[in-house]
Amino acid sequence: MIQLAMYPELPARLFPAGFLAGLEAPLTEFRSERARERLGRARVLVTGWGCPPLDEPALAAAPLLEAVVHAAGSVKGHVGPAVFARGIQVSSAAAANAIPVAEYTLAVILLANKGVPALAREYRARRGDLGLPRRDLDVGNHGRTVGVVGASRVGRRVLELLRPFDLRPLLADPYVPVETAGALGALLVDLDELFAMSDVVTLHAPATPETRHMVDARRLRLMRDGATLVNTARGALVDQDALLAELVTGRLSAVLDVTEPEITPAGSPLWDLPNVILTPHVAGALGDELPRLGVAAMEEVRRALAGEPLRDRVDPAALSITA
Repeated sequence: MIQLAMYPELPARLFPAGFLAGLEAPLTEFRSERARERLGRARVLVTGWGCPPLDEPALAAAPLLEAVVHAAGSVKGHVGPAVFARGIQVSSAAAANAIPVAEYTLAVILLANKGVPALAREYRARRGDLGLPRRDLDVGNHGRTVGVVGASRVGRRVLELLRPFDLRPLLADPYVPVETAGALGALLVDLDELFAMSDVVTLHAPATPETRHMVDARRLRLMRDGATLVNTARGALVDQDALLAELVTGRLSAVLDVTEPEITPAGSPLWDLPNVILTPHVAGALGDELPRLGVAAMEEVRRALAGEPLRDRVDPAALSITA
C-alpha cells in the first residue's frame, strides 16, 4: 500500500520507527522486476532525495498509485507531466524545508552586514588587536537594505524573520502585487532597482528558462561597492563567469550555498577568494531538521489513505514559476 523511494539512508532519519514498521526498504530504481512488482502494490509512494524519475514505464507498473508524497522540497527532479496527467495527487514538504533555508539566509545576512567574514579573516591573520572602535568601518545592521528576489516560500519566510531587525527589506517578484509586498513587510521594486539599492541581495527564485542567469554581468555591476550576494536557491540563477569576474576585483562579496555546477570545480578561484563563502548546499534540512519533513509527509500519507485532500498539494499549473 505504501512504498518508499529515496536514498536508503534517509527513512530512518526522516521517520519514527513506528511509521517504518512493516514497510520495505526504499526503492532506488524502478526498472527491475522486483521494483515493478512493488510499484504494482503501491497506493502511496513516499519519495525523497534520490528518488528515480517517475517516467511512463514506472507509472505503467503502478496502476493503483493515487498519491506521491515527497518528503523534501522540489518535485521537479522526479515528477513530470505524466504523473499529473494520470490524476495522481502530488504533495511536497517544501513548506517545512523552507524553514531552515530561511534561517540560514537570515544568519548570513546579519553576518554579512556586520562584516564578520572579512573581520574574522583579518583577526586570524593578525592574531592581535584590530582597533575596531577607532576604525571607520562600513558595517552594521542598522538601517541596511536587504533585497529579497522572489516571494517563494523561502522568500516570504526570510521577510518574516527580518521584521524584528532595523533593516529595510525590498522585494522583487513579477507575480506579486504592491499590496501583497506591503503585507509581507517589503517595498516592491523592480529587479534592477533592487540590485542597485541593496546592501545584501538574497536569491529565492525558482530555476526556470526565464530566470536562468537573471543575475548577469549588468545586474552585478548595479550592486553597490561592498554589497553581498547570497544564493540559497539554484546556481543557474547566476552567471557564474560574470560573478567570478566581479568577485576577483574584491568589489563584491558572496555567500554561495549553491553554484553551477552543483559542486564547484576543484580548480575554481571561488574556493580561495577571501570575499567568498562556499557552503555545500547546507541551507535545507539536515540532521535534526529532517524529522520536520518526515512529520509533514506522514500527515499527507494519512490524508491520502483517508481520501482527504492533501494539505501541501503541488499545483502542476504553478510548476513553471515555482521551485
